[in-house]
Amino acid sequence: MSVNLKQYGIEVDEIIRNASVPRLYELGLKHDGSRVLSSGALAAFSGEKTGRSPKDKRVVNGGASEADVWWGKINIPLSDDSFVANRGRAISYLNTRDRVYVMDGYAGWDPANQIKVRIICERPYHALFMNNMLIRPTAEQLENFGEPDYVVFNAGAHSADPEVEGVGSNTCVALSFERAEFVILGTEYAGEMKKGVFTIMNYLMPKKGVLSMHCSANEDDNGAVSIFFGLSGTGKTTLSADPHRHLIGDDEHCWTDTGVFNIEGGCYAKMIDLSAEGEPEIYNAIRFGTVLENVVYDEDTREVDFRDVSITQNTRGSYPINFIDNAKIPCIGGQPTNIVMLTCDAFGVLPPISRLTPGQAMYHFISGYTAKVAGTEQGITEPVATFSACYGDPFLVWHPTKYAELLAEKMKKHNVNAWLINTGWVGGGYGVGNRIKLKYTRAMVDAIHEGTLAGVAYETDPVFGLEIPTSCPGVPAEVLNPSRSWPDAAAYAAQAAKLAGLFNTNFEEFAPKCSAEILAAAPKA
Repeated sequence: MSVNLKQYGIEVDEIIRNASVPRLYELGLKHDGSRVLSSGALAAFSGEKTGRSPKDKRVVNGGASEADVWWGKINIPLSDDSFVANRGRAISYLNTRDRVYVMDGYAGWDPANQIKVRIICERPYHALFMNNMLIRPTAEQLENFGEPDYVVFNAGAHSADPEVEGVGSNTCVALSFERAEFVILGTEYAGEMKKGVFTIMNYLMPKKGVLSMHCSANEDDNGAVSIFFGLSGTGKTTLSADPHRHLIGDDEHCWTDTGVFNIEGGCYAKMIDLSAEGEPEIYNAIRFGTVLENVVYDEDTREVDFRDVSITQNTRGSYPINFIDNAKIPCIGGQPTNIVMLTCDAFGVLPPISRLTPGQAMYHFISGYTAKVAGTEQGITEPVATFSACYGDPFLVWHPTKYAELLAEKMKKHNVNAWLINTGWVGGGYGVGNRIKLKYTRAMVDAIHEGTLAGVAYETDPVFGLEIPTSCPGVPAEVLNPSRSWPDAAAYAAQAAKLAGLFNTNFEEFAPKCSAEILAAAPKA
């Protein structure tokens, strides 16, 4: 189906709009260096950048949105003139291509909160990626698509101009809410498009009283919904891909007065160490139509070695959500019953499971804590605390308290339970204790879903104020309270005080805008 791009200044002879998956495969093989793998998936390489470039993200200031934006290290201001220069550079480059690809689709499964997005790019792999990640229009919807609400100009193979005021490097990912446009220069990593759309939703939805969330969500056969927050490595994708529950989505959602809906039409899962035994739902989604990004494979057999991270540790797979056998289509659920916040605490201080008050839920939501383990990065010899506001600060637009207050409001209105689960170390920190067994964590999640923790006794952690159940089906009682599971009580107390101090230091920048209820949930260092 043809489309005219002259309104953007693009006058390329061949414009390929919403091409079928087989056609994008053929074009990728012919023009993009892609390869078909033994599973039927398409292998593609993103070039020099194999992950997002958050330090190169820019947001245009000076317009009506300026008063709304949380300016600083996350949202770095860019003038409209500089944005126009970036836009012109991207369009000039796209005009030198033999062909460009257009992918028109939707963000948001809820029709009342859905936006129309147009992707304009030069790589067929990027078009296939966004065919997976956006909600795909029917033929009739595409015929009547009209003008999009937002346009993404992806000229990632062309560098940005560091001489443009406010740019400063060869990469720039710039967003203008006033122009409703997003320009990518200097990076071919496909995730920039996906997260650009999420950032747009993170601005638009809270203006309507809708909470946008970096989380996964699933529901049981009776429609009881659970939301999972967590940074990379905490188990968000693994625990939400539950064979006994229906997946609403794995990464981006919104919470309205009627329930939860997925923003995306697909999933973007990490591929590192993927196996049929460990993550069967994801493994089985690797098939024709899936894009495998930056994976290593045998040139002859085309078998992927998911353990090989010689290109990047951030190997990824993009596939339509219906490739998950127990996905719920359309990806909409009712009001949540439970919120689960996940952390991988390598200090071994936080309990494997604890119940949160609304104030504590807001505090831990704003904190967004997990820990890197010694040995995962050069120079790290002990656990390193990592904080990401709202479990996704690179994609926030408003101040984190805006999202936290919406979270608390909806929790209270719908009587939602909140839980903190530590998928990290028990019986001591990294190097002393052991990482908690996945079967124990799954048992805790099952207990939350089954409501069996409602009738057990709880004890309060003296430092973090968390309510710890004294028993949980399928979990040894001795691992539930870290103050007793450590062999050295004095060492535990010292580590708990250290982590509490890290929490409090991190929270200093948020405290001035937080309510007394949130501040009261801080740990006692």
